[in-house]
Amino acid sequence: MKGRTIILDHYEGREAAALMVDGRLDDLLIAADAPAPGTIYRARADRPVKGQGGMFLSTPDGAAFLRQVKGLRPGAPLLVQVTGHAEPGKALPVTAKLLFKSRYAIVTPDAPGLNVSRTIRDEDERDRLLEIAHEAMGGRGMGLILRSACAGADGDEVARDIEAMVDLAAQVLDDPGSAPEKLLDGDGPHAQAWRDWTDPAEVVTQAGGFETHGVLDTLETVRGISEPLSGGAHLYVEATRALVAVDVNTGADTSLAAGLKANLACARELPRALRLRGLGGQITLDLAPMAKKDRRGFETALRAAFRADAIETTLAGWTPLGHYELQRQRSRLPLSEALA
Repeated sequence: MKGRTIILDHYEGREAAALMVDGRLDDLLIAADAPAPGTIYRARADRPVKGQGGMFLSTPDGAAFLRQVKGLRPGAPLLVQVTGHAEPGKALPVTAKLLFKSRYAIVTPDAPGLNVSRTIRDEDERDRLLEIAHEAMGGRGMGLILRSACAGADGDEVARDIEAMVDLAAQVLDDPGSAPEKLLDGDGPHAQAWRDWTDPAEVVTQAGGFETHGVLDTLETVRGISEPLSGGAHLYVEATRALVAVDVNTGADTSLAAGLKANLACARELPRALRLRGLGGQITLDLAPMAKKDRRGFETALRAAFRADAIETTLAGWTPLGHYELQRQRSRLPLSEALA
């Protein structure tokens, strides 16, 4: 089945959204019990962590941890936003730099200025969007980023989206309370799908869509550790307490170029494999054997693959033992925990 299909359904009693591209599952969002990224709290500073430059905070949903804190005293209230999912037994990761994100607009209260996504390169379109932004912002002192989805979008829709985010930001920032409180819930899977999956697609909202569109069949593979690669090779992804281990196996191919072919296939497939499983943190790749002269080509392919992925990932480089390391934001709850 060619084309893009967005399926909004429920899986094992949880709200869920799936993106199918040419009949293949490309992305998956499943609601978790933990606070969703984007949730905003009024928190209370508890105690600093010496040597790490951070501070533990109190929120209605438990402890949170804020990095790079300066001048914050215990007992002081502050607004923070959840940036990802916490590992078991650890505090929620939060930031004091709030973002109010929607389909077309991101309002940045702490970073004034109007900006247009760099992916929109047509100067006439950029000028059109900046005119809409200036009028919709109404001289408020907040910052604004117009997302790539704005390209060619109806001007009234973009303006309404901007105004809604500005009003929401003002409501949160002007809240008069002082005790720890949840001020805004992060987006659930259906809202996040509308917000982030903006390329043209068929949208299916009928109950049972996961079954009729093959999502359930694909999930059986995703819940495992193995992903098939081209040429009969395989990718194995296993999460441990310390890191995510990725192993590349060439399979039955015994040619001289088998290792390079399998590693290049791994580079193309790895963002999807991690995204579907909700895995982040430190990731170590145990690649198939290949000559050192081929490393540059592998890195180029890996960089291109992650450039197209929305989740922030840092390519750290090679280790003395020949492994390749990455650091990936934990923006999603691991699938194994979400469905436990």
